[in-house]
Amino acid sequence: MTTDTLLKRITDYARRPNPYPLYAELREAGPVVRQADGSYLVGTYHEINALLHDPRISADPRSRPAPAPDPSTEEPQLPFLRLDDPEHHRLRTLAMRPFGPPHSPGRIDAMRGQITELTEELIDMLGDRTRIDIVDDFAYPLPVTVICRLLGVPREDEPRFREWSDAIVASADVSTENDTTERDRAGRQARADMGRYLVDLAEQRRGNPSDDMLSAFVNEPDPAMRLTREELAETAVLLLIAGHETTVNLITNGVLTLLRHPDQLDRLRKDPGLLPGAVEELLRYEPPVHMRERVPLADIDIAGFTLPKGATLVLVLASGNRDPKRFHEPDRFDPTRSDNQHLGFGGGIHLCYGGPLARLEAQIALGALIPRLGTATLIQDPPPYRHNAMLRGPRHLPIEVHEAT
Repeated sequence: MTTDTLLKRITDYARRPNPYPLYAELREAGPVVRQADGSYLVGTYHEINALLHDPRISADPRSRPAPAPDPSTEEPQLPFLRLDDPEHHRLRTLAMRPFGPPHSPGRIDAMRGQITELTEELIDMLGDRTRIDIVDDFAYPLPVTVICRLLGVPREDEPRFREWSDAIVASADVSTENDTTERDRAGRQARADMGRYLVDLAEQRRGNPSDDMLSAFVNEPDPAMRLTREELAETAVLLLIAGHETTVNLITNGVLTLLRHPDQLDRLRKDPGLLPGAVEELLRYEPPVHMRERVPLADIDIAGFTLPKGATLVLVLASGNRDPKRFHEPDRFDPTRSDNQHLGFGGGIHLCYGGPLARLEAQIALGALIPRLGTATLIQDPPPYRHNAMLRGPRHLPIEVHEAT
């Protein structure tokens, strides 16, 4: 096989359980590898990191040359995740405002007690069951409940936005398919429906605020710091999806990795103080986000290659996390790894907005699960994976918990 089919092979669902040999092939082929469809893959750590911090690299898909758009497919407002500065900075700043001042403990750290309480409730609900699906029984309900409380979304409405979320995430996936029209249409419709739902919910709190982010957005006293209705819709949708999608994968991949490495599981059980470092290592070793699409705003020379203006650029973050030129024994899971400047949350101005919350939830969740995992075994390995290649994680993770002997 030739290297110009790497992206097609990486996104092939059959490769979802273990894309890492393909990432090694990508790194060996060079820092930059052109694909048959004209896109460019970058899989080496230093080049990815440089491009993430390069202001000539755009996150806005509208930066890519294209035929005149069909008005029915135009998106009047994009989430700040897909915008460039200065608009990205403005909207991200407004979205972060309800969390509290920068570098202060803020709202997220104040939720530690609530997250711990929710985690304990989920553990209690597992009871003495011997068969558990880590995703459905634990890794999904925990972050969904947390983000619902943070935003002020009734937990009973969760089934509605799970369907919306699945469609939105599918439309954001990296794809080599020639026709993604239906997928993209479904994603736009889901975003519009979820946005209307969240804006309507927020409007109910105008003048009658609760202690939640939707209330903070619509009751902002400073006119210069208020979001428009369209900005509120896209920002709330982004927060709801980003607030749980990556965390589900982080927790699930964490359990899967620990069960595959019983020596490290036992180490963490004996020394829970290693858990923060273990979560950082999981973000490197089995990250929840594997790649990001970008667009060069100019011809960019990097590592002896020229990335042409307007090309589709795919930064394979998970490949960079396994780059032996940056990490010693990168294919080894080591919870005590030092100098672990991974790409698990991206980098640059688009460093993951929800990273601090995901870290906190993963530390608390895994800390509560680890005592139960000592007698657990995987029922299916590899487990069934979600179809998304960009946000990679098991769709289910069935385990069996045996009685201690």
